[in-house]
Amino acid sequence: MKNILLPTDFSKNSINAINYAVNLFEHTTCHFYIINILKASSFITDDLIGVSSSATIYNTLVDTAKKSITNIISQVKKSSKNKTHKFYSIVDYDNFIDALNQTSKRHSIDLIIMGTKGATGLEKVLFGSNTVHVMQRCDVPVLAIPSGCKFKQLYTITFTSSFKSTYFIKQLKPLQYLVSLFNSKLKILHIIEDYNFEEKRENTIAFFNKHFKQTSFSSIALNNETNYNAIHNYVIDNNVQMIAMLSRKQSFFNRLFTRHSVETLAFKIDIPFLVMHNI
Repeated sequence: MKNILLPTDFSKNSINAINYAVNLFEHTTCHFYIINILKASSFITDDLIGVSSSATIYNTLVDTAKKSITNIISQVKKSSKNKTHKFYSIVDYDNFIDALNQTSKRHSIDLIIMGTKGATGLEKVLFGSNTVHVMQRCDVPVLAIPSGCKFKQLYTITFTSSFKSTYFIKQLKPLQYLVSLFNSKLKILHIIEDYNFEEKRENTIAFFNKHFKQTSFSSIALNNETNYNAIHNYVIDNNVQMIAMLSRKQSFFNRLFTRHSVETLAFKIDIPFLVMHNI
């Protein structure tokens, strides 16, 4: 994993995610692409009152964003111990998802890492809307970093699965890479939404034992009243530093992203959340 895309709106959450990414790959040669995507609403701001007549609003916004990214890179380089880390600045004016997908394709991005606020406050929103859209619509894996989450050694990573699913290692390359990089224990947590899974149980266990070391398996049955608490308690009880999933249509974890269910059942994910795609 060498090419990492880091979206930023210059908020504390996004800068925290950048710092997490650099620490995550502290001992790895990486190219970090820090991108700020301008929105149409950016053209209406008090900051533009002093713009000279010879400068366009667009150029002023781009220049301001570039300076802000340069400042971020300067600060990160001061704390980074890895001299093989390379940083690049990108400013784009486009639809948010389109810009990320185009940039990912252009620079062969392996992973998007971005910050999220998590499920806090009365709204009980699991992730910010941008993070959810990126997870659902972007072409590359996404690692969401909750607000205030600092990098910790990845001793244990949990992958949520279903015995009724069939897995291929190509889909799980980011997980395999991280587990190998940190020599992590991989705990497979099977989400049981029905009990017609026994026929694939042995095949699934054999797949993970073949491709991952230090693997263990457990299952929890969920219902609408205990979904969030059950998973949250599992993460705490097993000292999990990262949770991962494969995004599939109609999967339980995809339904976590629906506003209705999240408003009904408050659940806070306060560790990094890796979403890979069914390719």
